[in-house]
Amino acid sequence: MRRLPSIIRPVARLSGPLLSLVPALLAGAGVCLIVAGLFYYLQPVAAESSATASAGPSGPIAVYSLPPLKSPGPSGSAKIQAAIATRIEVPALGIDLPIVTSPPNEQFPLCNVAEYLSLDKIFAYPGLPQATYLYAHAQKGMFLPLLTASQVNGGDAMIGMWAEVYTDDNQRHIYEITEVIRGLSDTSSSLDKPLGATTDQLWLQTSEGPSEKSTKLQVVAQPIGVLAASQTDAHPPGKGNVCPGAPTCKTSTASGCRR
Repeated sequence: MRRLPSIIRPVARLSGPLLSLVPALLAGAGVCLIVAGLFYYLQPVAAESSATASAGPSGPIAVYSLPPLKSPGPSGSAKIQAAIATRIEVPALGIDLPIVTSPPNEQFPLCNVAEYLSLDKIFAYPGLPQATYLYAHAQKGMFLPLLTASQVNGGDAMIGMWAEVYTDDNQRHIYEITEVIRGLSDTSSSLDKPLGATTDQLWLQTSEGPSEKSTKLQVVAQPIGVLAASQTDAHPPGKGNVCPGAPTCKTSTASGCRR
């Protein structure tokens, strides 16, 4: 069995009720994420918003209407080019984060960004016949709303919400959330489905508790269209920062930790 990488670790406090169902506006406080089987507590950090006005879904709204699509055309008429993911939004939940690659020798993931999974290959090319797999701290301003929403009726309110992934070729890939998977074990084969995907899919991951044995949350979404995006929208300025509660670096070459 494949071991789920220890990339998402939560923090202690979670507070605040679910304020509405669809769209959900959620409040809470910090959950953190960590690499290498360690667990630490973080203070809530507000995410930097770089969104600009554009056509398309925006929260809070209850019924979504898709703007005219810009797609590669009928099947076989054009090939979608590989373009790296740069920004993730879940408008109904207020999630809006730059997407970055993990820095070399990362000991502790960065705050105020989402990161993409990179194993034998990079899982961050929306539109290609593979999964795009993103993870972030379950912390205020990051992926905490996913965790909070999942704790109400198994996350049913998230089904049908839109997730939007921008790419560096100024495209906006629109996905619809179709599945919420809770209680995933760190020792299960939880990555088998996304890593084995042969169609365009979006997977978002965060954690559900504060200990080494904490389970994971996955949110799965399917593509419904591609829109043009502005250079500004597709290239947010945030690159992440070392989390205030990150552990002290263990080695001189480690990154994402405090020195």
